[in-house]
Amino acid sequence: MDPARAEALRITLGLPTQIEARAALPPFFHQAYFWDAQPADALGADGHPRVGGLIPDMGLPRRMWAGGRLEFHVPLRCGLAAEKRSECVSAERKEGRSGPLALVQLRHEIWQDGALCVTDLQDLVYREAHDPAQAARVAPITEDATPGEVLQFSPTLLFRYSALTFNGHRIHYDRDYAMGAEGYAGLVLHGPLLAQRLMLAAAKALPDMSWFSFRATAPLMDFETAELVWTGGSGFLRGPDQRLCMVAEAG
Repeated sequence: MDPARAEALRITLGLPTQIEARAALPPFFHQAYFWDAQPADALGADGHPRVGGLIPDMGLPRRMWAGGRLEFHVPLRCGLAAEKRSECVSAERKEGRSGPLALVQLRHEIWQDGALCVTDLQDLVYREAHDPAQAARVAPITEDATPGEVLQFSPTLLFRYSALTFNGHRIHYDRDYAMGAEGYAGLVLHGPLLAQRLMLAAAKALPDMSWFSFRATAPLMDFETAELVWTGGSGFLRGPDQRLCMVAEAG
């Protein structure tokens, strides 16, 4: 696990403390490793690798990272070899209020020096192609007035995070594609990037954090100012209109 890659992610996120070789990685930094580099002809129109391998093809093209849960067993250390073991836990097609959808859960285990360090469960949702005639889903609103940390993002940050996590999804860096083919108002913040911000806040409040779970509730655009609120063992991230974008718990 190359320390230079961890350092690049630290700088991208604006964190103050340099990461030395053999130092414990901050939580969720394994996102910058274990790239699955596929040739261009193995990618879908959205820039992601085509489904049909680890993730079965259920005929629904729009991918969204809906949430997940992480368990931290032993600290991961940069500068040491590590192994990622992945499996598809479940894949189910259902009929939702906005049409058909597929729910997929992946389980990843990160091993280092013979020990299980991190268990990472990812919940993905696949939907039909964007239909401009279909009404947009109503986002939940938070009435919690607790002041939080103000966060701002930029297209450069989204591009750098996409590059460091080898995330080819075009909604994060291709504005024409995001607004045209997928119907968003701008570039979309990565779900893992928002989860990373919440996770760092949780780790600061809970130095011995052993688990973290999160659920995405609404997209956040690159031009929007967000606010992160963390209290005790739970928190959330909201948009400028009080739109609830992600909720999380930790312990």
